[in-house]
Amino acid sequence: MLSRSAIHAIRALLELAEAPQRWRSVPDLAAAQQLPEPLLEQLMLRLRRAGLLEARRGRQGGYRLARPAAAIPLAAILAAIAASRLGPGANAGHGHRTAVPGIAEQGLAEMALPATASGASPEAAAQVTAALERRLQQALERELARFTLEELHHDLRSARAALSDDGGLLLG
Repeated sequence: MLSRSAIHAIRALLELAEAPQRWRSVPDLAAAQQLPEPLLEQLMLRLRRAGLLEARRGRQGGYRLARPAAAIPLAAILAAIAASRLGPGANAGHGHRTAVPGIAEQGLAEMALPATASGASPEAAAQVTAALERRLQQALERELARFTLEELHHDLRSARAALSDDGGLLLG
């Protein structure tokens, strides 16, 4: 459902959320998350342009979160990653595009019941499925705006604890 770029960006941001005040280089982040450096560099630039990261040059430079993880909604991350892909004609020839960037397309048209099965006309069925798609899109947008990097980081810490030798106890 998430694009590969969105997944890579989230993984890098989660790595930065581990020590939010520490500057991390792209090679360091790429090695830690086993991501390709050139792609990660492009993603980090997009995130910096969106105001989600700070950048510093030099030997002690790199990237760090520009604000607390609790103030970074998933919607902002996805929008930053999709921003450069969604220029004029970016979706030409690829059909309908969801309003939520970074989310893979899958319309409901293929899943709608045939008009004969429901007794409705094809036009009525199309209106109902279009309205359903809009409602689902709005619900997804609300959830992505509410869900933060901090919540993802907590989930990551919980998953690590569950896999640890001490039986999954998560303290602090």
